[in-house]
Amino acid sequence: MTPSTLSQPSAPSGGPAVAPPKTTGPGGDDRAARLRALALRFSMLWVLVLLVVAATVLYPGFLRAANLQDILTQNAAVGIIAVAMTFVIISGGFDLSVGATYALGSTVFAGVTKSTGSVLLAGVCALLAGIAVGAANGTIIARWKVNPFVTTLGMSSVIAGLAYVYSDSAPFIVDDLSFQYLALTAVAGVPLPIWILLGVFLIGSVLLSRTGYGRNIFAIGGNEEAARLSGLRVPWLVGSAYVMTGVTAALAGMIDASRLGVGQADVGATVALDTIAIVVVGGTSLRGGEGAVWRSAVGLLILATLTNVFYSLNISQHWQLIAKGVIVVTAVALDSLLRSRRT
Repeated sequence: MTPSTLSQPSAPSGGPAVAPPKTTGPGGDDRAARLRALALRFSMLWVLVLLVVAATVLYPGFLRAANLQDILTQNAAVGIIAVAMTFVIISGGFDLSVGATYALGSTVFAGVTKSTGSVLLAGVCALLAGIAVGAANGTIIARWKVNPFVTTLGMSSVIAGLAYVYSDSAPFIVDDLSFQYLALTAVAGVPLPIWILLGVFLIGSVLLSRTGYGRNIFAIGGNEEAARLSGLRVPWLVGSAYVMTGVTAALAGMIDASRLGVGQADVGATVALDTIAIVVVGGTSLRGGEGAVWRSAVGLLILATLTNVFYSLNISQHWQLIAKGVIVVTAVALDSLLRSRRT
């Protein structure tokens, strides 16, 4: 028996021969590949770090606690919707109706408060309106097999029209101080909208990464037909994701209406673009099947930091819109490029 045969593992009785372990080259190619994959996976996190450094140089007051609190408060609404949008995009869908649902939630919350004097009843009505919108989107897309882009674009027009009809194209101005509790209440010195934002991100992260429901959402986005053949209730799962965007959009509209003391139908024009930009910039793929809630948190912080710097440098909203559009297109192009290199 030679020394070489002694060093090899023996094959189990009746089984195939066990191959010796594969060795890497002297240059450590596998380790370098893993490092490149790790750097690529967290690339947007590095971008956020560099952006914060640049923002601190351009705007010395950027890291002040009051400024950070303002950033999170002003972006709480779009951040809350972005969590639900992450579920929809991972499942292979798209929701362009969140801006109109945001306006409907704002209008119903203010209108019912003004007519009944009950903020609680108004909140329930606004959330029910969001659920109804999400259920309608989910039914049309998952049951009737209509394209998500066409469905949510058409529903956006319907919802905006309903908000204008309900409000008679006029804003609901609410003087009741209890109407502003949702936005102006602070817990442990931190505004309530920030706590709601953190809570929604935490719940969304656990739901997506730690439960069977989250795994099923990934499975549908990866291959819907295979998910259907494996026994998953695809229409119910897809519909539930759209109900999430409806509820969170209505909640976001309530928060901003409470902060401003007015609910109106002509708000939320850029909400859909902002929330999709947050999800895509964070690294969730528009093709479905890949993504994470923490990535949307990174995308939110990147865009919120950019917006804060734009305002500190007195850059007009027109240029901010252009910049956001360029960022979204660039993020999608990079995603397509990286995917094509992996296949």
